Amino acid sequence: MSPAVIRRFIFLMFITLALAGGTAIFFDTFFDRPPGDYETERGDMYLSTRDYDRAMENFEAALRINPDHRGARMGLVTILIATDRHDEAIAELHALIEFLTANLSDDDPTGRGTLAAAYANLGIVHDRNGRHELALQNYIEALKVDEEAVDGPGIIDRILHDPNPSTIRKRASYLYTELQKPADQQVLRRPEIDSKSRTYKP
Repeated sequence: MSPAVIRRFIFLMFITLALAGGTAIFFDTFFDRPPGDYETERGDMYLSTRDYDRAMENFEAALRINPDHRGARMGLVTILIATDRHDEAIAELHALIEFLTANLSDDDPTGRGTLAAAYANLGIVHDRNGRHELALQNYIEALKVDEEAVDGPGIIDRILHDPNPSTIRKRASYLYTELQKPADQQVLRRPEIDSKSRTYKP
């Protein structure tokens, strides 16, 4: 065959492979997804704007489709904490931790991150309700499971909102130091700092 024909053949093969790859990516992104993913992403979108009612609707829709959807369950917990429904949040977090502990595989970094976030959020709820020893225990568990997942907000959030945010490690270290002191010398609440604590959702 002439060089021109070979070049045309190679070019057509390249275009065919590119189209096939793009089609596969499109299919995986929009069709071959775990049940409940679409609803969870919509819930996350509303959660980011603090539209808790619409976020809750979407997380609940995801859980009707897939009761074990980790992102939807954590989204639900985030709303419960944000709206001060702490008893419900604790119950949901205990159930999520039990589920993840029983079903987590060694090669599931997202699952480990979710488990760490669940422990961190449980610590935050206990902390806000004055149960500081329990809070410390849960912060330590979160750091043991996956410290990177609960390392605080990313660089963009730090630039836009707070260059030195509160983190689980900082709070755990502070609580540990204070709890070593006699009870009458402990300062376990620092409102100006505690108000900056944030819940975690991988």
